[in-house]
Parts: sequence; C-alpha cells; structure tokens
Amino acid sequence: MKAFPFSQFFFFSMAISIFAACGKNQPQDNANLTTTMYDKMTTQAPSAEKMPKEMIEHGNTRIDNYYWLNERENPKVIAYLEAENKYKDEVMAHLKDTEEDLFQEIKGRIKEKDESVPYLDNGYYYYYRYDEGQEYPIYCRKKGSLGSPEEIMLNVNEEAAKYDYYNATGLEVSPGNKLLAFAEDTLSRRIYTIRFKNLETGELLEERIPNTDGSVVWANDNKTVFYTVKDETLRAFKVFKHRLGTDATKDTEVYHEKDATYNLDIGKTKSRKYLLIAASQTLSDEYRYLDADTPDGEWKILQPRRRNLEYNADHAGGKWYIRTNLGGKNFRLVSAEEGNTEFENWKEVIPHREDVYLQSMELFKNFLVLTERTEGLRKIRVKAWDGSSDHSIDFGETAYVAAPSNNPEYETDVVRISYQSLTTPATVYDYDMVKQSLDLKKQQEVLGGFDKNNYVSERIYATARDGVKVPISIVYKKGFQKDGTQPLLLYAYGSYGYSIDPSFNAARLSLLDRGFAFAIAHIRGGQEMGRQWYEDGKLLKKKNTFNDFIDCGEYLISQKYTGKENLFAMGGSAGGLLMGAVVNMRPDLFKGVVAAVPFVDVVTTMLDETIPLTTFEWDEWGDPRQKEYYDYMLSYSPYDQVEKKDYPAMLITTGLHDSQVQYFEPAKWVAKLREMKTDHNPLLLHTNMDAGHGGQSGRFRAYKETAMEFAFMLDLAGKIKVKG
Repeated sequence: MKAFPFSQFFFFSMAISIFAACGKNQPQDNANLTTTMYDKMTTQAPSAEKMPKEMIEHGNTRIDNYYWLNERENPKVIAYLEAENKYKDEVMAHLKDTEEDLFQEIKGRIKEKDESVPYLDNGYYYYYRYDEGQEYPIYCRKKGSLGSPEEIMLNVNEEAAKYDYYNATGLEVSPGNKLLAFAEDTLSRRIYTIRFKNLETGELLEERIPNTDGSVVWANDNKTVFYTVKDETLRAFKVFKHRLGTDATKDTEVYHEKDATYNLDIGKTKSRKYLLIAASQTLSDEYRYLDADTPDGEWKILQPRRRNLEYNADHAGGKWYIRTNLGGKNFRLVSAEEGNTEFENWKEVIPHREDVYLQSMELFKNFLVLTERTEGLRKIRVKAWDGSSDHSIDFGETAYVAAPSNNPEYETDVVRISYQSLTTPATVYDYDMVKQSLDLKKQQEVLGGFDKNNYVSERIYATARDGVKVPISIVYKKGFQKDGTQPLLLYAYGSYGYSIDPSFNAARLSLLDRGFAFAIAHIRGGQEMGRQWYEDGKLLKKKNTFNDFIDCGEYLISQKYTGKENLFAMGGSAGGLLMGAVVNMRPDLFKGVVAAVPFVDVVTTMLDETIPLTTFEWDEWGDPRQKEYYDYMLSYSPYDQVEKKDYPAMLITTGLHDSQVQYFEPAKWVAKLREMKTDHNPLLLHTNMDAGHGGQSGRFRAYKETAMEFAFMLDLAGKIKVKG
C-alpha cells in the first residue's frame, strides 16, 4: 500500500519508548532496599472479594475467584481498582519527589520546539512541528517549495484541549489537495471518528463518521472516501463508501468480511491508480482492488485467499508487485501483469533465500528498495530495475535499525531513510540511489550534554537450552563493570513475529548513567532471525519464547553483566504475558519485574469470542476449543499457573479503557498473586483510569508513568537516596 502521509511521523516508537530518564539524586552503592523500605510500610494491601466461577472445558474444571472483575461498569470493580491505585501511591510515597525529578529530566532531554524533516507528496511538502510546552503535534505543509508560506492543516493541541485523552491519526489529504480527512479517538479504546477539514477555508466540517478503525482513503474524485468499521469485538469487519455532504448513516457497504478470523485494512497503491482492501489473518491474506478513478466500480480480487498463503501487494509502473511466502517461508518478490494477478501468472523478481528474510519493498521508477533481515539485523538493499546496480547501504555500525520512511513519490532517485542504533539518536537520511551517497537531513537533538561516545553497545549470543543461539543487544555507559554487581534491565516481546530492533531512546540514558545496562533479548516468537524464528515461538512451541528469555538472563549473569540480585525484567502486552510466564517459571531469577498491560489470562480470553480481537488470535496462540491447544496453553497461562511461592517485586500497569488487553486481566492476576504469594516483596497495580493500551496521550504526559516505573526499579536497585 501507499505510505500514508502521516503514518510514519513518529519514527520507531515501538514498545521500548516506555523506557525513560531517571532522577537527579546521586546514586548509592547497590543494596537490597526491599527490606529497608517496604517492610516499614503499614499500609494494608487491598484484598479483592472472592466470587468463585466454575469454568469447564474438555473435562477440566477451573475455578476463577476473580472473574467478576470484568464488569467495567460495576462500582465495586472501580472501587477495587481505585483502592489498588491508592495502595500503590502509599507504598511509593517515599518516591514521590524522585518521580517528579524523573519526569522533569525526561522532559529536559526532549527539544520542546522541534520539527520533522519535510517530504514531498503531490506538490506539497509535509511536516509536523511541536511548539514549546505543547503536548501534541501541529501538522503543516508548504506548497511547491520549502520557502512557501506555512499552511497549518491541523493543530492537535486545539482539539485535544477539550478532552482528558485525545489521539488524532490517519491524516489523509485529498488528491486535489483541498480537503483533509483525519480520525480522532477521545477515549483510548481505539475506536475512531472520522472528520473532515476544508484546507482552503480552514473550516472543520460538521459531518462525522463514528465507530471506525481510523483508516480512511480518498478516491480520485476528491469527494468519495472509503473507511472500515468495527464490530462489537473491535474487529474491522466492513468497508463503507461515503460521499462528502451526505448522511453517514446512509453510506454504502462495499465489503463485509464474514470470517471472524480476518481483519480489514484499506489503502492506496504507490501508483495512486488503485484503492486496496486487505483482509488478513495470521496465516492468510486476500487483497481486493478498485480503480481509484471509478469509486462506484467493482472491486476485484488480486489473489483469492488460501490457507497458509500470505502476501501483500503494491502497484507501480503498470505492474503489480507481490511479496509472498508462496515458494518459501522467508518470502520472495514476484510481479504480475494487470488483469492476470492470480498466482499462476506470478513472475520471479527476488527469489526465496533460506538465510534472508524479505521484510518489505518500496517501489520507484528506476529502483527497487528492499528491507531484508540477515543475522537478526534489518538491511536496506537497493536494486536498479535495469540491472546496473544491486547493493546494500553501509551505515558504518554493526548493530542498528534502518528502514525506508516517507516515500510517496514514485519518479525520484532519492529514498528517505530512518536510522538509529542503541547509541545513535533517530536520524533521517536521503539516499541518492544513483550516486550511492547518504545525505544527512536531521539527527534528533538530545539535550542535556549527550555524547554517543560515552556509551557502548554489544551484540552477544546466549545458547538456549535446546542449543539455539539467541541474539542479545546490550548497551551501557563506558566504565560499566562486568563483575556481577551492576543492575541490568532485560526487555523482550517475542510474539506475532514482531521484531524488537536495537533502537535509540534518549530517555533510557539516565538508566545507563546510573549504572544500569539495558539489554534486548531477541527471543523466538519475533522474526529477527527469519520466519522460522517466529514459527518456533508460537502455538505448540510457545514455551521456547519463555525459555529463551530465562536462558538469556542466565547467560547475562554467567558473563557477569549482572547478578540475580540485580537482574530486572520488563515487557508489555504480549511481552507482559512473557513476564507472567517467566515469574511463574523462575521467580528466583529476577530482582524486580515491570509488566505493562500484560496479557495473562490466556485460556479464558482465547475461549471467549466476544472479547475484542480473540478470533484472529487463534493462529498465534492456538484454539483452546481443541484439547491439545487447551492443555498446552493452560500449562503456561500466567493467571492459571500462579502458585504458593515467593515472587519478585512487581509493578503491573493497565488502562481502564484498554481495547487490546482488557484491564481485568492484570487486575485478576494481581488479586490472585496477593492471595497466593508467600514473600513480602512489593506487588503494585497501577490502573490509568483515563487511558487504554497505549497509555496516556500527549507528548509528555505519558512519561509520568515511565517515571513511576523507573523509580520503582531504581529504588529496588539501591540507586536512589530517599529525601528526609
């Protein structure tokens, strides 16, 4: 699909963006503060009422004492969540000043008045900027040249001022450049209302389209848009057509995806000739296309869906280009002529390779740009269509993350690239594909005296228990002593084939400055080492994900990067499932754990088709309606496997309006842990009562929770002097 104008503005935010700076107090020698701080607390931890619910599947009976917590509108549920928040505040009261110091330091590293690098699209240069003290971006453009007057398309600060939570996304300008469509979420449930603005007059139009997933695409007539709507499980399941100036309740349905395991998306090709509807699930894809000049025309299928046939498609230069796993699990690239798009007519462009994973493609008139993974790293390959050149771009670092960025123009020999590493801030390059030269456009300025030469990154490999080599990316400040006494934060995700790359995070610097090392375990379940890496960490091989993480932790201890009394772990969402599994399996390995919006009640969720997003998760985790998957899932489900034993110190976060992992999963998990655990380590639950899966909105406000998470870990690591 075409790279939407604003979809990539926030470069490589990823899950790691939660890591932030720490406070101004001077570090102490490492010490176990669990016994010196938390044992003094007289605050009584909340105790959730037990209301046993019997659940029977495949002859197995489970008793869930806290099932009642899923009643979001129940005042008793809200009271319990608020009691947990109050308890967390009281337990961490001695860190209140530290949290504020942390937050201010985070802000102090960020250049408040800032601007993105403009890119050209259909005669206009687009960019966003931030004004000093503002939480939200201002989206702008200039006609024809960068010397032209600025046009403000959308000042998100003005819209956000009306709400506690606000997110604007999916900005799309009409082909004639006169109208803007965008989507807004004011609750953090990822349910968006589409709105329109006249860019000539500045008028926000009255018409609204509710209950969408935020995606919108223009037909070439400048008055017709297509959008997707969500069902009660928040699955995008229908595509509608809307004409400006008409009643949205009378919009025409153009496609209904009846298979509950598929989700829909829409877009436009690089050529701007076709509109696309993508129906996708874990193991299969199906694309429909429509001539963008004839919005009332008939949608055609590119290649009918088949089990285990995955593909994505784009169009340029009069041809279709299709990235597919047909003929090789690491994917290959084929082409197809218009009107003959089914797989029997596909022609090889880039063959399948056992040692290279083809991740994405970008089409230009004279060049093909590929993102490929080899040895766990993303590399950018540039291939001339005429065969005159074929090379990978050399960035001069051994571990980094690079990818094509905003490249909507087809007839250009310059590709825009985003780049960073564990020690190099987010950088924007323009790469001349003819001259094979990089032009630095911008490197994110990091305030506070940052010097990349003060930090060291490594790429090391741990041997998992089955003999597989698992990559670990690690960064620390020069002078870090590998004597087993230093704190280390180990982060991972390990699901959905999502790869966690060695990216930069300015906020993380203060952790490093206070003696922490930060490591990413590139465990199975991601796709860092190719498609098989993902296949070996899902379904009935899911425990490889957890074992890899534990084995990486053990390796880091054996190599004296840290010790058991100094190893911390963190993960969010499916990475929160990872945290829940490993603390059940090896609670003795970790000093402290932060689990953000954790998916921990796996069996119950996967059995409930009414819960958002469940149905198309079965190919990732398994369908527990089948006994083989039920038994395997039950054997690692964090909530079901809580036992009477000691657990490490834990901070667990969630959002009341989370649409991805419902708040009641971490809430139930904490309630059961309180009932079962035999230690005196802190167990804290923080529920953001105004936010969802992504946390608080705004440029700075989200770092309030980051400051809390870091204060928790730094305190346990003995790196904070408590005032008073």
